[in-house]
Amino acid sequence: MPKPILLAIDDDTSVLEAVVQDLRRHYGQNYRILRAASGGAALDICRQLIERKDAVALFLSDQRMPGLTGVDFLQQAMTMFPEAKRVLLTAYADTEAAIRAINAAKIHYYLNKPWDPPEEKLYPILDDLLESWKQGFKAPYEGIRVIGLRWSPTDHAVRDFLSRNRIEYKWLDPDTMPEAVDLLKEKGLDDAKLPVVLFGDGTALVQPSTLDLAARVGLRTEAKEEFYDIVVVGAGPAGLAAGVYGASEGLRTLIVEPDAVGGQAGSSSRIENYLGFPQGLSGDELAKRAFLQANRLGAEFLTQRVTCIRSENGYHVVKMGDGRELTSHVCLISTGVAYCKLNVPGADKFAGAGVYYGAAKTEAKSCADEEIYLIGGANSAGQAAMHFSRYAAKVHMLVRGSSLTRSMSKYLIDQIAATSNIIVETSTEVVSMSGDTRLECLTLKTPKGEEMRPANSVFIFIGAAPKTDWLPKEIALDEKGFILAGPDLKARAPGSWKLQREPYLLESSVPGIFVAGDVRFNSVKRCASAVGEGSIAVQFMHQYLATL
Repeated sequence: MPKPILLAIDDDTSVLEAVVQDLRRHYGQNYRILRAASGGAALDICRQLIERKDAVALFLSDQRMPGLTGVDFLQQAMTMFPEAKRVLLTAYADTEAAIRAINAAKIHYYLNKPWDPPEEKLYPILDDLLESWKQGFKAPYEGIRVIGLRWSPTDHAVRDFLSRNRIEYKWLDPDTMPEAVDLLKEKGLDDAKLPVVLFGDGTALVQPSTLDLAARVGLRTEAKEEFYDIVVVGAGPAGLAAGVYGASEGLRTLIVEPDAVGGQAGSSSRIENYLGFPQGLSGDELAKRAFLQANRLGAEFLTQRVTCIRSENGYHVVKMGDGRELTSHVCLISTGVAYCKLNVPGADKFAGAGVYYGAAKTEAKSCADEEIYLIGGANSAGQAAMHFSRYAAKVHMLVRGSSLTRSMSKYLIDQIAATSNIIVETSTEVVSMSGDTRLECLTLKTPKGEEMRPANSVFIFIGAAPKTDWLPKEIALDEKGFILAGPDLKARAPGSWKLQREPYLLESSVPGIFVAGDVRFNSVKRCASAVGEGSIAVQFMHQYLATL
């Protein structure tokens, strides 16, 4: 934001110049110093500052001015900038009047002229006043604002993208916030075309795509080069680890991610069993640290969706969602898994309008003081329940099994048991969902029979499926879509490996295309395991590159 303003007012030009020079010498680095030769002129300046939405930190006004005395001016200025500090300059003979004016105009201080030396008689007083102003001043928000409806899937998609990429924004719902309506009118935008994303420079995006939004907030959507040693597809823990090790060992490394760095792990509110962090850390923090580390070491990040990989003459060609293609010596597929869809009536209809997969970080604050439902009984569900419990009045965990012990870590079970507003309902599942334009009701099958409950928000954490439908048929998969690699190729897909040498441990059925993390068949679904696989994959890539 622009520097706050110190406004000096005096009809004596020599005194005014001295005031301005003293203010500029001590405060010019952090404040703008403005002047006015009369109370009327100062009020005109105040009106202009209001129009420009500038902040005034302090008025320093002489008392004896024709037309409008200093006290009169400060009384009127107080209605325009009530938080600004008000100081009156007086002659010694006006001291009694100044004291009376402290109550009348709520003046914060008065100074006798002359104030030399300012280091003793001016700056210490103004320093205290300005420090007090800074503590109470709330700067106007100048960052990204998202105007959209809470129950809109497109609005949720925009907020989810920004949240997962750790981009600060302020969300405004025109149904409940008049400020949002005023902003749309001010910008001449149609409230029928939401969401709208407003930027600090005054520009706007209407119903933006992910790529449009990514480019606008500074994420790279076009690769710097056409050829890389390694292209990593997916920036979850495995992909980030591969990026760190690949770049640190001198390999030209590109990491491609369509949504957000960190993958599913990045949306975890708390990871408490990751080695080296005795107090735990959020998935978001882990992802941020890994991103900074990989970036510092030279890895390049690209916000794009990979739609195809094909092999030509020993090289691998990676095609992006915008049609561009890149070539590499080796590829690593680390796309992780996505939460499985809930197959009950109404679930698809209300996706993004009350039904959410994951999304704990994006929607938690909007659920303040509400009663929400969470489906699932594994660690991701437990971590989300703990996160939601900070905002929601009640969190109902609907667990199909008879207890949490088979699928959740003990530390999480203990935390949930100690949290009074989390209610665990075992042997319970959703039968259907209903509502008009958004979710309004759940039908549950419980040990006592079927029952209907009002519900606005349901968050689903019911297992995961691999993201592999875009892969070429040459890459062998198991019956569930997980990628087979190393020894599993011969055991589960005989004939898929064509070379005389044995495949490397994390090498897929296509030589030079490796796999790491949750998308690999029979992987250990833990963050630390994914990091380990991404790290050692680079060693096998070196071995492969040595054969070229």
